[in-house]
Amino acid sequence: MKCQKCNNPATFHITEMTGDKPVELHLCDKHADEYLHHANDKGSSLSVDDLEESQETAEDDLSPLQKETNELKELDFQTCPVCGISFQDFRKTARLGCPNDYKVFENQILPLLQKIHGAQEHLGKKPSRAGNGETQLMLIRLKREMNEAIAIEDYERASTLRDRINDLSAEKS
Repeated sequence: MKCQKCNNPATFHITEMTGDKPVELHLCDKHADEYLHHANDKGSSLSVDDLEESQETAEDDLSPLQKETNELKELDFQTCPVCGISFQDFRKTARLGCPNDYKVFENQILPLLQKIHGAQEHLGKKPSRAGNGETQLMLIRLKREMNEAIAIEDYERASTLRDRINDLSAEKS
């Protein structure tokens, strides 16, 4: 990350409470020293207001790291329509909720798989009980729908969904 006042690397990361919201400051050694030791002097050339203005720079002025950070913040709230897991949940637990998550979060997961495993697809053995991926997705979707039906007290729909889940589970075995 670069200093907000120059292009040197930011080595100090300060969070200031101004009013009711925090302001993050990312400064190099020189500007951090100026800010920390001369902020109370009237002749100080660096203030929180100056830094807030520099934070509101155009998207073109953002460093690649800042752009990536902004993209990650947006991705954190992306969710899987099948199991409901968010990308933020995946980042916290390092566990996916269903096979559909590989499709939903594909652009973020593939580089991770490549980095960790050296490949982007499974090349080893598969367990014999793994079954059909589509059946597994259907079971997850039906269980989620059943839980939603129970939550809104639509017990007839929940019992129908339960029967479909039982039928699919029996076929899978």
